Amino acid sequence: MDYSLQRRAVLADVYAGRTGLFEVCDASPYLTRAAKYHGEATDVTCPVCRKERLTLVSYVYGEHLGPTAGQAKTQAELARMDRAQEEFSVYAVQVCRGCGWNHLDCSYVLGAEPDPGRQPRRTRRRTATEQL
Repeated sequence: MDYSLQRRAVLADVYAGRTGLFEVCDASPYLTRAAKYHGEATDVTCPVCRKERLTLVSYVYGEHLGPTAGQAKTQAELARMDRAQEEFSVYAVQVCRGCGWNHLDCSYVLGAEPDPGRQPRRTRRRTATEQL
């Protein structure tokens, strides 16, 4: 899903003075750190400060990801996960490391479709007495 129309509306409000910079340049320290270590640099200049290039940070979510859910991943890590995991969602966020602008850019699904005929994984092992 592409969020460019929503982004355009937010920026129109900023440029018209209806929305303050403090409301849109509010990247959390965690998001800024994820942009630094896990983000992918883009050629897109920040639409607010017009000084820095935006960084794209991709977060993964899915019921089969366990402790990986909610983590930022690089494109290389996403490619590996795409081949090895069941379906999961990716949310890509644009971040300006200079002024703190951030906005959800897009979301998409990666991974293999779950096999409907496959039995669900067991969540715990049975003890020897339970097996009798």
